[in-house]
Amino acid sequence: MEREQAAPHEVAIERRELPSGTVTFVFSDIEGSTERWERDREAMQLALRRHDAILRREIEARGGYIFKTIGDAFCAAFRTAPEAVAAAYATETALLAEDWGGVGDLKVRMAIHTGEADERDGDYFGPAVNRTARLLAIGHGAQVLVSGIAADLAQGMLPPRVTLRDLGQHRLRDLARPEWVYQLVADDLPAEFPALRSLDALPNNLPRQLTTFVGREADVAEIEALLERTQLLSIVGTGGVGKTRTAVQVGADLLDGSGDGVWFVEFAPLLDASLVPSAIASTLGVREAPPRPLLETIVAYLKEKRSMLILDNCEHVVAEAAKAAGAILRGCPNVTILVTTKMRRSWRKSAGVSTVFRSPLS
Repeated sequence: MEREQAAPHEVAIERRELPSGTVTFVFSDIEGSTERWERDREAMQLALRRHDAILRREIEARGGYIFKTIGDAFCAAFRTAPEAVAAAYATETALLAEDWGGVGDLKVRMAIHTGEADERDGDYFGPAVNRTARLLAIGHGAQVLVSGIAADLAQGMLPPRVTLRDLGQHRLRDLARPEWVYQLVADDLPAEFPALRSLDALPNNLPRQLTTFVGREADVAEIEALLERTQLLSIVGTGGVGKTRTAVQVGADLLDGSGDGVWFVEFAPLLDASLVPSAIASTLGVREAPPRPLLETIVAYLKEKRSMLILDNCEHVVAEAAKAAGAILRGCPNVTILVTTKMRRSWRKSAGVSTVFRSPLS
């Protein structure tokens, strides 16, 4: 796709001058862009060129470096948080002032976060980059979200008549520590939005993780692609290689608020395999209803739901876990099950349903 050339007055950042060390990132994307492309491709192409030109103009005019674009998403780096906030505010006001014609209102959400980052060959890597993407994912079109650290660094140097509204702490999809989130507020920006799409607002029981998820992005992407083609997927590997952490991250990534949640069922503490249905029922909040078998009650509960179950550490209860998974999948067409186990062959034999296996993580 063609990209607009920078205007002569815009700031050109030389390679040696790129922000490094502690960097403030601004990420953006267009809300509902897929639907707009499907409705009127030609109008969207024209709109996207104008969108791109506005973002490049406002970001680069305030010292920002656009290091990546993916479709309609922009990733920019700034030396300081006040510069990043000023660029985000100017960008949003310029976008809101545009007449987008046939595509309707083009609503762009933005996220700002500050942290240490590793710059290599014009690109950025590290937890701060991932954290910014996670912050962007919980926002809404025309909303600018600012992380706690970026807000602290920008206070006192905000653009005129711009303030920050405290939205409280929110769990992001990296499953690490909660993030204190602020919203950019000004008279010429929309002020009210639906609740943030953070883990706190979506149906799940995914456990908080003590470490940032780094280095398994390719595994996660492959698993998510496989889950588009199968209801049951096993992550198989030796103990300690990260099966559970990877499965939980997949669940967080796929939790978008459109279904009935992602539910993590931990089998490791079970000493009796017959307690597998009870563990699943407890996680889902399903009560036993005698004389009906508990597994039947679980299937009836899930029958009309669009959910994902993560069945963790199945190897020592493999027969009962596979029996439960098979019953759920046969009776619940919109339920997906992700399994972690050390055992490949016995799980396939016991499940009684088609299973897609991953190579062991290493």
